[in-house]
Amino acid sequence: MNNLIISEKDALRLRERMHHFRQSSVNFTKEINKLTNELSRAQVVEPTQIPMDVVTMHSIIKLKYLQTDKELEMEIVYPEEADIKKNKISIFAPIATALLGYRKGDVIDWEVPSGKVQIRIEDILYQPEAAGDFHL
Repeated sequence: MNNLIISEKDALRLRERMHHFRQSSVNFTKEINKLTNELSRAQVVEPTQIPMDVVTMHSIIKLKYLQTDKELEMEIVYPEEADIKKNKISIFAPIATALLGYRKGDVIDWEVPSGKVQIRIEDILYQPEAAGDFHL
């Protein structure tokens, strides 16, 4: 099992949103529980200590489905920023939760309704921490 790395800012912001959604009428219980599990096993570090090859919030990543060679680009965002038309995927989406904290080149086994698929993180096209954009 790979070690997940998450910045302190991302962890704090994610916990705030999870708390908010737990208190609201919006039902993200399954997604919140999965994200909570991921955060509990992650190594939390200062944003300046995040390696450049780690998927963080607001990272734009290029993925490859290994069974089909299909490629996809997406940005992992907070729920209020999600916009599927712009490939901005909420962290509460299972694929985003599965990718957060992993590194370029990592292969993730992702459970989908039809079974398991393998996805490789081909590239990180943009990472806020690497770009010095610590406000995101």
